Amino acid sequence: MKYLPLDPQLFRLNRERFVKDMKPSSIAVFVSNDEWPSNGDALLPFKQNSDLYWLTGIVQEDTLLILFPDNPDPKYREVLVLVRPNELKEKWDGHRLRRDEATAISGIDTIVWLDTLDPLLQTWTHLADNIYLDSNENDRKSSPIATREYRFIETMRQQYPLHNFMRSARILRDLRAVKTPQEIEVVQKAIDITDQAFRRLLGFIRPGVMEYEIEAEILHEFLRSRASGPAYSSIIASGDRARTLHYVFNNQECRDGELILMDFGAEYGGFNADLTRTVPVNGKFTPRQKEVYNGCLHLHMFCKSILKPGITLVDYTSQVGDEATRVFLKLGLLTEGDVKNEDKDNRAYRKYLYHGISHHLGVDVHDLGTKTGPLEEGMLLTVEPGIYIEEEHMGVRIENNVWLTKDGNVDLMKRIPITVEEIEALMA
Repeated sequence: MKYLPLDPQLFRLNRERFVKDMKPSSIAVFVSNDEWPSNGDALLPFKQNSDLYWLTGIVQEDTLLILFPDNPDPKYREVLVLVRPNELKEKWDGHRLRRDEATAISGIDTIVWLDTLDPLLQTWTHLADNIYLDSNENDRKSSPIATREYRFIETMRQQYPLHNFMRSARILRDLRAVKTPQEIEVVQKAIDITDQAFRRLLGFIRPGVMEYEIEAEILHEFLRSRASGPAYSSIIASGDRARTLHYVFNNQECRDGELILMDFGAEYGGFNADLTRTVPVNGKFTPRQKEVYNGCLHLHMFCKSILKPGITLVDYTSQVGDEATRVFLKLGLLTEGDVKNEDKDNRAYRKYLYHGISHHLGVDVHDLGTKTGPLEEGMLLTVEPGIYIEEEHMGVRIENNVWLTKDGNVDLMKRIPITVEEIEALMA
């Protein structure tokens, strides 16, 4: 790992929160992600299962976590399973964790090797009535591939058909949505690195630069600051390409007079930042660009003013839609007739703002959390309204990350330049 060691108390606390929600006489087993093939004999970079990472902090293949709080032997109430280090494999693929190293990361004292697990797991499972197994229940999941967690579910069902099987994901959806102060401390580090990268860009962007050169500057700053890398594929979209929400080609020239929309964030310690800023390629907004940008900034501030515990994302989006309608009328994008005759299921403002305004953020960029129930204190969300004008070949989006508090929220990106004046001054 590139990042500095995290406090294992973060992962201890997460395990305590999960165990508290388990039923009596239950065992929970979590497995690591697959190693995915690329081409030939190559593998894609390994990415740990988010739930397993959230509970242990371990980023290594062939890892398991077993939680059995009612185990008669206290030593085995939480067990971390690792692949046994192999001298020959390490010559090719590098160092694998030893027991003391894994304990220092996870806070788990009992470490067993994977090749000794089967008889132990059988004994423990026979003592339990319920088996919690993990699955990917992210609402955005779309892959049809049977990943390791689903194959493991089938194996356990075949071996223990009379046990009662439970869903770990049902518990984790609620737990992972509410961030602890320890988690926010790590998120803030990812945000601070992202801030450094953005400030670097403000002194680098100029007419004639290529989008991929900007992406390279971001990656350079991330890696030199100990980030694991980008939280997601960076979007560097100049000119009309800014209207494509997931534009990742990043292969065009940035031209004088254009705006450039940049959506990027660092991953640090397994947690992610998610920033969007839109700046003028030549360092100076035109009057119309400034007008649209400030309209988007007004929407951004409005979103933060109403995003607080108790509101639902449905109500939040509706209120933002009302405010967007007022802003778009002032910008001359909508007419009173457009609003009067709008389809209530496809409101007029959606022509210029056609994506969600906020999503949960954490170990996953689109993290687990409610989309219909009331938001809770401790949730971490993005705030990212945009304005996309096909007729003017322009796209503007402004995104920050906010942590919900008892009475409102804290903007974790409040130090990152956001106003026209701040951006122009730093680009001058």
